[in-house]
Amino acid sequence: MIFVNQMIQGVLLGGYYALIACGLSFMFSVMRIINLAHGSLTILAAFAIYLLAEDLNWSPFVALLIVAPAMGLLGWGLQRSVLERSAKAGLLVPVLSTFGLSIVVENLLFQGFGANTKSLAPYVDDLAYDSWSLTDDIAIGKLAVLTMACAILMLGGLQIFLSRTALGRAIRATSEDVDTVGLVGINARRVNAIAAAIALASVAVAGLFLGLRATFDPYAGGMQLIFAFEATVIGGVGSLWGTLLGGIVLGIAQSDAALISPQGFFIGGHLTFLAVLFARLFMGDLGWRLREALGRGAR
Repeated sequence: MIFVNQMIQGVLLGGYYALIACGLSFMFSVMRIINLAHGSLTILAAFAIYLLAEDLNWSPFVALLIVAPAMGLLGWGLQRSVLERSAKAGLLVPVLSTFGLSIVVENLLFQGFGANTKSLAPYVDDLAYDSWSLTDDIAIGKLAVLTMACAILMLGGLQIFLSRTALGRAIRATSEDVDTVGLVGINARRVNAIAAAIALASVAVAGLFLGLRATFDPYAGGMQLIFAFEATVIGGVGSLWGTLLGGIVLGIAQSDAALISPQGFFIGGHLTFLAVLFARLFMGDLGWRLREALGRGAR
């Protein structure tokens, strides 16, 4: 029963990782940008929700209704002012730009809030720790179930949006060929700005659940970026449903590794990520190209 309980907890933990990775995966799949500021922006959203909950005594879920559109506007502005211009300079410049942005965000948060950790758990009563008992040995947290449900709804909603709506199809077309879409009347600049706004709005949701399940501080974004990146790569870069699967695999790996050793929680996830990464490198199309290049070099 212990193993079954760990598997269940791992699956639910995977819902949180998928939620954290959603914005990163969406931005890469439709804009081909690896956003290294993703974790820092998640922390920014968590702090914004915390401010509204602390100063105005709002529920964090109500505060999200204000923070999500604000983060969307921030995404629009970042696309127009930073990402769009840096993308014209090559593949590496957007990565460096978002890395610099993450440093700026972290230091601004440190200046504003100091190094003390914050949490949104006190503002949701017993939701943060209450659970349902399935058996004497198995209990599932209400917040974990809510997180998984939100991850499924958000990832599924984005997938339906991309495949079933005119704007979604325009975003997909722009991601494939930004120059050609202009010939059929699609404004690529506007479409990319909307995509960035959607990605940052999803980051606000991730920030909410981050603050509900754990403490955070201005420099906590780096670890969240790692989790998001690992879930995205494990599930398949550019696949929204794959992001959910990747988060679940990562969560199960960490949860099962914790049975072996308490220190194995993070190591299990990192090893799983490396195993999947090397498998994709050496067994996929990229691996075939690498082997061919190495073979030519040997001759």
